[in-house]
Amino acid sequence: MNHFKKLVVAFSCVVSVSSAQVFESRPIPAVDVKDLNGKTINTSTLSNNGKPMVLDFWATWCKPCVNELTAISEHYEEWQKETGVKIVAISVDDARTMANVKPFVNGKGWDYEVYVDPNGDLKRALNIGAVPYVFLVNGKGEIVSVKTGYAPGDEHKMYEEIKALTKESN
Repeated sequence: MNHFKKLVVAFSCVVSVSSAQVFESRPIPAVDVKDLNGKTINTSTLSNNGKPMVLDFWATWCKPCVNELTAISEHYEEWQKETGVKIVAISVDDARTMANVKPFVNGKGWDYEVYVDPNGDLKRALNIGAVPYVFLVNGKGEIVSVKTGYAPGDEHKMYEEIKALTKESN
């Protein structure tokens, strides 16, 4: 029985850890999304003046997503001062829950650029399955890594990647 318990614990740890993948860089697909006021924005215009960006796909009903964005918000001002990073939160809420996004974000006090992907076009273009789904974008506007899921502390790993990208661009 002791061996079985160890196996169950080991499996649980593997399942709860988020995954990160590094792959060949590629540009952000050009797709229309909407800001919180309903204005259409094409994702090809997303930039951060040569500094890193994080595209964080989330939903109001996704507890790990909300936990991740809340954890990042606690450090965001400091991260911006040190690296110039910009967080772009893109909601994948559907027609039933999309009206909740703006009051939800305002209630959380998140200081991010927030967009909604009303038809799921960007989600499809990036082959996103479950959220949270996070893309790290370099100063050239190229996606350089992706992370799925969230476990407490992941935001610190993300920040280390952001700092590494900042050093590369200097």
